[in-house]
Amino acid sequence: MSSLGASTSRFPAASYADRIARAGALARESGLDGLLITPGPDLRYLLGSRAESFERLTCLVIPANGETASVVVPRLELASLTESAASELGVRVLDWVDGVDPYALVAGVLPAPARTAVTDAMPALHLLPLAQELGALPVLATGVLRELRMVKDEAEIDALRRAGRAIDRVHARMGEFLTVGRTEAEVAADITAAILDEGHTEAAFVIVGSGPHGADPHHEVSDRVIESGDVVVIDIGGPVDPGYNSDSTRTYCMGEPDPAVAARVAVLEAAQAAAVDLVRPGVAAEAVDAVARDLLAAEGLADAFVHRTGHGIGLSVHEEPYIVSGNAIELTEGMAFSVEPGIYFPGQWGARIEDIVVVTADGCESLNTRPHGLTILPG
Repeated sequence: MSSLGASTSRFPAASYADRIARAGALARESGLDGLLITPGPDLRYLLGSRAESFERLTCLVIPANGETASVVVPRLELASLTESAASELGVRVLDWVDGVDPYALVAGVLPAPARTAVTDAMPALHLLPLAQELGALPVLATGVLRELRMVKDEAEIDALRRAGRAIDRVHARMGEFLTVGRTEAEVAADITAAILDEGHTEAAFVIVGSGPHGADPHHEVSDRVIESGDVVVIDIGGPVDPGYNSDSTRTYCMGEPDPAVAARVAVLEAAQAAAVDLVRPGVAAEAVDAVARDLLAAEGLADAFVHRTGHGIGLSVHEEPYIVSGNAIELTEGMAFSVEPGIYFPGQWGARIEDIVVVTADGCESLNTRPHGLTILPG
């Protein structure tokens, strides 16, 4: 057993103790014997660990019977747990060396055969030998863990607020970076540096979609030179400690926009605002999608809106709940997600407006406050 230290890049140990206890209880209610969590967002959520997944197994085992959780970890990877809450929680650390069967260590702390659920980030490299050792094929733990991760506690919401303010500061500086004559790649390099300067630990993504590239929702960057009159979509984000992400999109125009472009972006702005205004406890996720989609359709822009209205956010940039047609889940206080309708005209231009919102007791709090309409920069 190893002694592991603490880190300031995570929440207090009590937060993780509560999460592990609730995860075990939900597993028990689901008829499972335990949860098996390998490195990824779920492990970071439950233990505050930033361990990475390699060919050697690292796995948090949470028994559903309430017994102490264990971490099976290669001895040479013990340092990966030093920033976690493991030692403060009294988690058993079962370290192993080459030649020892780590899958047998996992099975040893569970009944046989064990009915288990695994994180969706578990590689098949580990899933298959675990299934053989446990005597039963695990199921996905998504149905258990999403109930925990979808609803953020106050500490998580505060981290998301800090992330939102940080990315707003980057958008506020866009006039420094986004100028006619520069390439998308040059602008993206400056934005990446600003994301770090403004308090993120990394730039998770930077989209600079100028002119016709703005019509591709997942365009990243290219060597295209930004021209006068271009409409430019800037979608940027990244994590702040302890790992919670920002994600905000604004649309810019290099010089005065064509009146038809401005009119369509005004409709998009109204659709985004209507969707945000609808967010409150008890409203179905699909209803938020519908209000934005219906408003755009009423103005003849139904075919221009080609993706869902939003996605949950937290330790992952994209997580549940998804704000999309067919998702009837009711919004609950503490859920955090994007509201980001867009319109796209292939070969011409595109626009998207995105805020992160958190559901409150009687509405929602928007974590991004930069102007939502078409921002005009010198052209």
